[in-house]
Amino acid sequence: MFERFTKDARAVVQGAAGHAEEARAETVEPEHLLLALLDREGRRASFALAALGVGEHRDAVRRELGDARRRAGLSQSETEALAGLGIDVTEIVARVEEAHGVGAMSADDRKRGRRWSGHRSFSRGAKEVLEKALRVAVARRDRHIGDEHLLLALALRPGVPAEVLADHGVTHASLSRVLDEGAGKSCA
Repeated sequence: MFERFTKDARAVVQGAAGHAEEARAETVEPEHLLLALLDREGRRASFALAALGVGEHRDAVRRELGDARRRAGLSQSETEALAGLGIDVTEIVARVEEAHGVGAMSADDRKRGRRWSGHRSFSRGAKEVLEKALRVAVARRDRHIGDEHLLLALALRPGVPAEVLADHGVTHASLSRVLDEGAGKSCA
């Protein structure tokens, strides 16, 4: 499958691995893919994000991804569902961090004592994003998998990245519209 990835898509995958390493995470997660997409400029995915207004809110998106990591990867909707059962995730995080330090519940920091070197594997969720990117490219009748397909796949897959993107008005439908409009303009 990776032979179908464009140079830009490969750079996103490498950037995601870099974000995972920086966070001392054992695996590359979908959130790391989104962070790597946010880092890129002048590419199809960054064009689409800018057209949908995320360009000005990249720091907010990064903060929201960090907040989800502090909640042990729980999305806001999962947090709200737990609140409906009387479980205050914010209070739990505050108590755990008071006792064990900031970020104690994040998957990145739970393994703090261990060292990883070299290659980081991709989590099941990140692999699903890569596979979904292939399906998105095929559905769009594109021959290669670009960074825009990774972004579309992230918007399609339930979880923190899709929720954070949706909170900023970025959905699969809005991305498809912007990417199709951009393709139409470049063909004219």
